[in-house]
Amino acid sequence: MNNFDVVIVGGGMVGQAFALSMAQKTNATIAIIEPNNPNPKLNKDFHTRVSAITPTSEVFLQSIGIWDLIQRKHAFTHTKVWDQNSHGSLDFNAADDALTHLGHIIENDAIQAAMFAVLADTKVQFISAKLDNIEKIDDGYQLQLDNHQSLSCNLLVGADGARSHVRDLTKIEFSETNYQQKAIICNIHSDKGFDNTTWQRFLADSIIALLPLSNNEASIVWSAENHLADELLSLSSKDFADRLSAGVEYRFGQFEVLNSAQAFPLIERSAKEYVKENIALIGDAAHNIHPLAGQGVNLGFADVEALSSQLRDSNKAWGDYGVLRAYARERRLDNELMAKTMTGLNWIYKENNEPLRWLRGFGMNLINENPSLKSFFQKHATGA
Repeated sequence: MNNFDVVIVGGGMVGQAFALSMAQKTNATIAIIEPNNPNPKLNKDFHTRVSAITPTSEVFLQSIGIWDLIQRKHAFTHTKVWDQNSHGSLDFNAADDALTHLGHIIENDAIQAAMFAVLADTKVQFISAKLDNIEKIDDGYQLQLDNHQSLSCNLLVGADGARSHVRDLTKIEFSETNYQQKAIICNIHSDKGFDNTTWQRFLADSIIALLPLSNNEASIVWSAENHLADELLSLSSKDFADRLSAGVEYRFGQFEVLNSAQAFPLIERSAKEYVKENIALIGDAAHNIHPLAGQGVNLGFADVEALSSQLRDSNKAWGDYGVLRAYARERRLDNELMAKTMTGLNWIYKENNEPLRWLRGFGMNLINENPSLKSFFQKHATGA
């Protein structure tokens, strides 16, 4: 049986980031269990799964040595929001807070490939397998994998996503809000540029977000009730592009859809416990939220920073419950506040009675015309 100080289940962006953060600053023996390819290859065409990386997450990615290795990243300097059913609009501008940018739109695969390249120079072991079962032992956990391999560790970290097997096996309960919506994603081309701006349009029945990957290409996230999402997915590429172009008032002319649209259900989950003795959940395994503000992976990176910092600063054994609880206390409030904010915003923009529409527009314009208020929200969105 192989023995490790730390075993991470999940080799995506958050799992690899935690492994890097620990490997670079501790002597811990570390393994990552990941059945899928942890080193995705970038094609010439942009991938559809992207993240809006905040300046705070950028600093973190610089600290673990991967920022300059990310092959493709597109900075945005503005975020513009406008509402179909009220007179409200918001225009966030990096220059208002003396920033060079508000963030970067980056393909998830590009971030993960850069992490894998840096991890290759560490002693972190990748194990290509699925987790079958776990058993609590005196000073940690024993793990059974589907390749008949057995491992033991002092600290087990669940970074295996919203449907975390680690969370299920350790019987950590979670709350769940099913929005009865789907997020449709695909990439589009427009002859008109996107002006280094992320765009968001609130419609009567859905929300469209345009995230620029280059001057003329963008990733879209179209969040819609299930019945509308299914209708949109049934359209031809041309008809879908027509509906999308109309949805943003033809501000960018006529769109061309570059790949097949995909969809995933929108469900907010929050683990009732982030930690138990010798175990911690990070990223979507602990919390996953509505993609309204594109903050999901940034919250995961903040988890990584908090957990790795608590572990590095302690002289106690790996998996010490007191150390893990300090991480949970540090992160829970921020994560739950963001989750509830996204749920509230989703409700506010989904409801279309006249008084609420007026109030929505009034609130947006109040923020937009008040420099202090706008700066407060902008700083929060950038992770400051």
